[in-house]
Amino acid sequence: ERLAEQIATVCTTLGEYPAIRYRAELTRTRELADMVQTRLDTYKRDVDKALGSAPGKNRSQLLILDRGFDPTSPLLHELTYQAMTYDLLEVKNDVFRYEPTGATSTAVKEVLLDEGDDLWVELRHLHIAEVSKKVASLLKDFADSKKETRGKNVSMRELSKLIKKMPQYQKELSRYSLHSHLAEDNMGKYRGSVEKLVAIEQDLAMGVDTAGEKVKDPMRLIVPVLLDEEIKKADKIRILLLFIIHKNGISDENLEKLMRHAGIPPSEAKTIVNMQQLGVKIVQEDGGKKKKRPKRRERDAEYILSRWTPLVKDLMEDAVEGSLDTDLYPFLRRDAQLAVSSADDGAQPEAKSARWKFRPEQAATEVKSGPRLIVFIVGGASYSELRSAYEVSTKHSDWEVVVGGTTFLTPNNLLSELQHLSSDTAASAV
Repeated sequence: ERLAEQIATVCTTLGEYPAIRYRAELTRTRELADMVQTRLDTYKRDVDKALGSAPGKNRSQLLILDRGFDPTSPLLHELTYQAMTYDLLEVKNDVFRYEPTGATSTAVKEVLLDEGDDLWVELRHLHIAEVSKKVASLLKDFADSKKETRGKNVSMRELSKLIKKMPQYQKELSRYSLHSHLAEDNMGKYRGSVEKLVAIEQDLAMGVDTAGEKVKDPMRLIVPVLLDEEIKKADKIRILLLFIIHKNGISDENLEKLMRHAGIPPSEAKTIVNMQQLGVKIVQEDGGKKKKRPKRRERDAEYILSRWTPLVKDLMEDAVEGSLDTDLYPFLRRDAQLAVSSADDGAQPEAKSARWKFRPEQAATEVKSGPRLIVFIVGGASYSELRSAYEVSTKHSDWEVVVGGTTFLTPNNLLSELQHLSSDTAASAV
């Protein structure tokens, strides 16, 4: 009930009285949808009768999902800046600690990675290769704009020493220093063990290799990883889970054998087995019914090691284009479905910039015109799914897509939550 209250509060704060949809495969999402609808109805009746009546709001939707709808995305090593940073580096409560380049003292600096850093906002959804180039380019432009360094090829350390004589530029340099550090640290981690994993992860997630050929022997892909002593146990668990999802479940015998290869003790087997609490088939009995894979949109990948697209992006695009499957993701109310359908038929795109909301509790109090798609994932949203909302908002500029969840997931805290998951908490936690 507290969760329903929080979701309803986000909607009313944004001035939305959306048509509510849910994932039909899980009864709990329907129950949560009902509770949210009741609270929105009460608010509209008793507090604000005009809720949801601003221009374009009759097209707004709230889509309630559970983490089991896409177990793959939170397990992958992402190569975009924000997702990579939160996965590979020590970031706690959005705070990153580092020692500035060229610093004379050993003082460690703490910085908050949030909307207050416009360079972070600009870079966070880019591929790490683009980030490294962008930061280097911005640093060169900065150096060229100062007469003391104009035309010279200076390093961050040299520029840092020079800036001490020009303290008025300290704040600007600190921004470049931070993101230079972040990009370098991410690439350092990537060149360690991560580089060995990403191609295999992508093949398992996609079901095809870089040439578009079906992966015929996924076991051959993962066994060297499981036997590699340089690869962390958590990364082996991620690979093993991706393999099991790809296979739609494996036998008990194979699961035990692979866990032995990986050196995963029985005490940590729960991390893998508990994934079935999210509706993921872990142990596949002989003759058991195979789960049908969702139909995916065809996309061209710019980077071969980033071919996977979170399923939620397909759902977001289908929802805003009016083509989201109503059997798999039904409307809670028939009248709401008819209202959205008729509004879509006569909708005219508005020239408006999409604004990105990092967390639902940070939603602006300003009621904006135009429709919103609010996606809430029980069990948590991954950073790749946050990026998807930004990308869909950018592509469909008449819509604003807002995504939230019970938490924001990194792969490590997903594994931690799975380790402690019980059937009683599966509906409200990962």
